[in-house]
Amino acid sequence: MNFAKYLSVIAISMLKFAGGPLTGLAIKLSWIETAICSVVGMMITVSLIVFSGDFIRNMFRKDKPKKFTKMTRYGVKIRQKFGLAGIAFLTPLLFTPPVGAALSMAFRFDKKAIIVQMFISAVAWAIAQTLFFFYVKVLIFS
Repeated sequence: MNFAKYLSVIAISMLKFAGGPLTGLAIKLSWIETAICSVVGMMITVSLIVFSGDFIRNMFRKDKPKKFTKMTRYGVKIRQKFGLAGIAFLTPLLFTPPVGAALSMAFRFDKKAIIVQMFISAVAWAIAQTLFFFYVKVLIFS
């Protein structure tokens, strides 16, 4: 078995989703193994943040006024237009799994809904990105 290879794809996907398919391609996993490991990596991060989010929020609670950055303004616009589905859809592309999950928690969406939406998004984007990278590799190197 390729446990070390699987763990490396999972670890990369925990921090940056697109890194998972690229890593799987580089270490010569099949596209399905790569896609599954990418989904697992993202969902580990999302689950950790969702289920420990209240604890983390209370640890870092400050009485200072909140500052709006470009990313938070962008997140608010996405929430207003598309809700949780929009945040989940853009998490693998624009946000990273930790940022997407934290943003979802900050907007106080239901935890179960966050997990379900992020899982659907992770599966869809894992298949799309993995097949894209594997197809581009065949076109370039064949």
